[in-house]
Amino acid sequence: MAWMLFSCTIFILALILLQSSPIAAQNNANLTVGQSIIATSNGTSLLSPSGDFAFGFHQIPNNSDLFLLAIWYAKIPDTIIWYGNKGNLVTSGSSVKLTANEGLVLSDPHGAPLWNTTDELSGRAVNHGFLNDTGNFVLKNSSTTDAVWQSFEHPTDTLLPTQSMEINGVVNSRLSDTNFTQGRFQLRLIADGNLVLNTRDLTTNYAYGAYYTSGTNDQANANNSGQRLIYNESGYMYILKKDGSRYNLLPPGKTLAPNDYYQRATLGFDGVLTWYSVSKTPISNDWNMVQTTPDNICMTTGSPEPQLGSGICGFNSICSLGNNNRPTCNCPRGYSLLDPNDTYGSCVPNFKQGVCEAQGQTAPKDKYELHELKNTNWPFGDYARLQPTNKEVCKSSCLTDCFCVAAIFNEYDSSCWKKRLPLSNGREDSKVTKITFLVWNGNNSDNAIEINKKNRVVIAMLGTSVGVNFLLLSATILGAFIMYRKSHSTCLKEHQSKNFSEYSSVRCFRYRELEDATDGFKEEIGRGAFGIVYKGKIGHKVSPIFVAVKKLDRISKDADKEFETEVNVIGQTHHKNLVRFIGFCKEEDQRLLVYEYMSNECSRQIIHCDIKPQNILLDDYKQARISDFGLAKLLVLNQTHTNTGIRGTKGYVAPEWFRNKPLTAKVDVYSFGVLLLEIICCRKSVCMELLENEAAILTDWAFDCYQSNRLDSLVNDDMEALTDITQLRRFVTVALWCIQEDPSLRQTMQTVTRMLDGLAEVPNNPPYPTSFSVTTQS
Repeated sequence: MAWMLFSCTIFILALILLQSSPIAAQNNANLTVGQSIIATSNGTSLLSPSGDFAFGFHQIPNNSDLFLLAIWYAKIPDTIIWYGNKGNLVTSGSSVKLTANEGLVLSDPHGAPLWNTTDELSGRAVNHGFLNDTGNFVLKNSSTTDAVWQSFEHPTDTLLPTQSMEINGVVNSRLSDTNFTQGRFQLRLIADGNLVLNTRDLTTNYAYGAYYTSGTNDQANANNSGQRLIYNESGYMYILKKDGSRYNLLPPGKTLAPNDYYQRATLGFDGVLTWYSVSKTPISNDWNMVQTTPDNICMTTGSPEPQLGSGICGFNSICSLGNNNRPTCNCPRGYSLLDPNDTYGSCVPNFKQGVCEAQGQTAPKDKYELHELKNTNWPFGDYARLQPTNKEVCKSSCLTDCFCVAAIFNEYDSSCWKKRLPLSNGREDSKVTKITFLVWNGNNSDNAIEINKKNRVVIAMLGTSVGVNFLLLSATILGAFIMYRKSHSTCLKEHQSKNFSEYSSVRCFRYRELEDATDGFKEEIGRGAFGIVYKGKIGHKVSPIFVAVKKLDRISKDADKEFETEVNVIGQTHHKNLVRFIGFCKEEDQRLLVYEYMSNECSRQIIHCDIKPQNILLDDYKQARISDFGLAKLLVLNQTHTNTGIRGTKGYVAPEWFRNKPLTAKVDVYSFGVLLLEIICCRKSVCMELLENEAAILTDWAFDCYQSNRLDSLVNDDMEALTDITQLRRFVTVALWCIQEDPSLRQTMQTVTRMLDGLAEVPNNPPYPTSFSVTTQS
């Protein structure tokens, strides 16, 4: 099927080349029906008559293969002011074509459609398109009629002079400085005439309460309410009211001569609306900040009414004003970022919270401390109030209450407010006079809290029989472990002790001990490439410790290398989701490994190289653990890629293994994507017996079903999975992004888990994935 798809792709590309003619970058150039622009590193673009603006594919800095369909300042190339395809990037070879009935049509390198302007044309035909000197890309059906479609009516994160916004108009921030998909912040002109800035829920698009309001809704006089936001050609922005009066947003004294300066207003990914200017002569990349709204974004959420959402920063985070009125977000003491790459995201405790007793709320007082935070407050999330009281009673009440994570004491009215997780709308400012006490465990700060219970890898992701049944078939239950407390035995010979002298923290078992522990290797619970795994128990008969004993069954040079590799990797690795071994046996020709649960954070970067169902085990609480590091490749902390021989298992190996390219952790992301598809579809990645049904290669079949909207076929009409088709589509889309041929298109596992949890937006229309690695033997 892969060859048939390849042949069809070549045919489609040939048709595209026959029907389309690429344009060259030139002044006053039109884009006529049938013409296209191709995404290449030295590609062409459409320029405005003055040469100030360009439309086409903007190459992403430091990546020659990723592009954004965009409009940008042609003489300031890194300042993008509009983008299509909801901000999703495309790869080299993608194209945008002008058609009569669909307007702009964006396609991937294989010709598959990604985005178009059809819904916004209202059935009107298009004759040509052009980019004018205001930065507005316009589609018309003739040279004299009104615009059929224009980018000014569909803004992204930036407004330009001569642009306006009607009631219900919206500007969305990007997700981050380098991620152009829609972020958390919005600028809206709402129905009552107010211009507002607000955060939103990334999954449902629900708009939370405004942190800035223009105050242009007059309930007493409807004619005095705002009806349009205008950014005129002089760079003067105001709200036009129904009675013809104006509400100034940017005073005339701050506007600049339009012939001498470029000007724009951009809603930053941090939620601040900023007006910028830069001189046209000489051209500079250094934009000057003219004005920001609001002046102090951290303190604008001080409404007496409770506010939903996390606020400007993530949950449990603290917002403080930095340079140029931009917010900075920091985790308080005892907390760390949920996603280390998202400094504006949520924070989680690095310690276990107090456990409430069955008959009361008492927390063990000697285990926790209160840390005082100056000029800091989380204004919402109260669940109890003490008044009148004093500071010491306030502290004691929180410290002995297992629900309490913070207490706010107001000395002016002798009140104490107790708060629970998650804390929202946190801010630090000199204007905050209340005293905040934050609970933390100073004696046990390394004992990390269980962060996101939804990240159970597979069962909790689907929450349906499809995922559960497959996991129960593909993984085996591994008991919960505790650290083995007996002293290490001295079972190794002199030369063996030298080989494994660095592993003083693991126990060396005698072969007879493990034979007894497994009852003569009686109960098999799994098989690997080099051995069989048996269930066993060690320790006291009253409360034995259940273990998994891996016995290498091929005593060869390769098997011995496998054994030493696994001992080396696992012995140095600490992570709450990885199975760590507590001991080993190297006695004559016997090689065995004994595993346990480990609870610390990871201190070394690892490429596992063999992510598959057989290497994902479940403990008694159905928590997933990754095992079998025999193929793992260790990286030092500042290393990003490595080179090594081909490793892994048929059906799960990323394409770069076969193309002599540097390997990164993205090879594991690819394998996870295949695994995720297996869980969704309840089948193996390669089923040659299904060849006649064109479903033998799961990755190809999944993409075909996704593209043709046949997700019911993908899950074999499983009604439990189809009850939430939106969630099913999200999981499938995430999987298809994971198995992209280009590693740069695959997200990190942190982002993947956030997308699965609904905490990060999932880009639509992933390019067609490769099937090369799936059909190649390991």
